[in-house]
Amino acid sequence: MLQFLWRTIAFANIFLFTAVSLQAQKVEEPKLTVPDWAKPYPPFRIAGNLYYVGTYDLSCFLITTSKGNILINTGLANSAIQIKNNIRTLGFKLSDTKILLTTQAHYDHLGAMAAIKKMTGAKMMVDEADAAVLANGGTTDYALGGKGVMFKPLVGDRLLHDGDTIRLGEIQLQMLHHPGHTKGSCSFIFKTMDAQKTYTVLIANMPTIVTDKNFSKISTYPGIVNDYAYTLKAMKNLVFDIWVASHASQFDMHRKHKPGNAYNPSAFIDKAGYDGQLADLQKQYEAHINRH
Repeated sequence: MLQFLWRTIAFANIFLFTAVSLQAQKVEEPKLTVPDWAKPYPPFRIAGNLYYVGTYDLSCFLITTSKGNILINTGLANSAIQIKNNIRTLGFKLSDTKILLTTQAHYDHLGAMAAIKKMTGAKMMVDEADAAVLANGGTTDYALGGKGVMFKPLVGDRLLHDGDTIRLGEIQLQMLHHPGHTKGSCSFIFKTMDAQKTYTVLIANMPTIVTDKNFSKISTYPGIVNDYAYTLKAMKNLVFDIWVASHASQFDMHRKHKPGNAYNPSAFIDKAGYDGQLADLQKQYEAHINRH
């Protein structure tokens, strides 16, 4: 037990040293090629205590509880103030954020994470398989890495594993390890309620393919083929009422909700849309393998 403890401490110290060293390097976020990633979008209540506080396409979710709030994803580096203002518009305070989560360690979902952590003092929790990339600012990402520090590095305060529970107040989220898009891509599932109904909500990280390379040529991710196959199968078997995803476009948010619309959780009950997305991703995965 003592040996395990020392290994854990040493592991954390390596991450901390790496993150501190990289903090001094200039962050070079890739040039914005998708305007919708930075475009503002009015925040709104999705269902129960789940709220959308992200940009037009980069999903950021706020889950409120009696003991503080959980923020999932932060968009690009320049999104911190937009997220803060969105949360305030809903009647909440960014300073009440106690836990920070991400669905994947890419700059378009982590760009403002370090800034928001500094503003709130919240604990950063991350899938263990993405912890190294989080700590080095994306430099070792198998698909996007090698281009310098893309987001401000962070050391995870808690490393999460498949099936782990994140508790805050009356809310319990279960993390689901869904690798492929990144080594530690993950989804979250939990229950929320309003005055009429209780909903099981899936915050999904869809397993899109982000590389043109032959999977067998990616030496830094030798398990990528099996990881994608595992994730596609696992996600097909999930049971839920409402689903959302890391990008608004992935769950057709702009068709389901228009700015100013009244609260309507039923708009996000869309199993057919989810199944269709996964079917398309399965075809893309098979086509990628066959093409190479």
